Amino acid sequence: MGRGRHSVLLAQSGFAAFGVDVSLAAIREAMAHARREGVLVRPWCADLTEYPLPPNAFELVLVTRYLQRDLFEAIRESVVPGGFVIYETFTDEQRKLGTGPTSPAHLLEPGELLERVKGFEPLFYEEVARPEAVARLVARKPSAIGV
Repeated sequence: MGRGRHSVLLAQSGFAAFGVDVSLAAIREAMAHARREGVLVRPWCADLTEYPLPPNAFELVLVTRYLQRDLFEAIRESVVPGGFVIYETFTDEQRKLGTGPTSPAHLLEPGELLERVKGFEPLFYEEVARPEAVARLVARKPSAIGV
C-alpha cells in the first residue's frame, strides 16, 4: 500500500479500498493522505507471508512496483470470480538502465507475469524497456460457471 497513492485514488473512484503494508509508518502516512482527501481506506499492517489475504474477498487487486513471487497464489485466490488483477513491476531489463532494483528476486523474467496469472483472462499486457523496464497486466478471473 505504501503511502496510499493508489488506494486513495481507488477510494476517490468509488471503490471500497483496502490497503496492506508491512510498514506501520507507511500505513500511517496512507491514512493521513486518505483523511486529507476525505476518503476511507481500510488499512491492514501485515506481512502477507505470515497473514495471507482472505480468499474470494476482492473485486480488484492492484500491485505496483512490488514482486514477491510466493504471494501470487494468494493474490489469485483473493480475487472473486469475475474480478480483476492489475499488476505492474520491474523486469530484468531494468538492470541495464542502472537504476531501481537489481536483485533477480525483485525482477520479472520475460513473460513471467502472464505465467503467474495463468487461468485468468489477460485483457492488457505489455513489457516495455524504457523509460523503465516494466511488465504491465490487467487480467480478469473467470466468472463462476453458470453465472
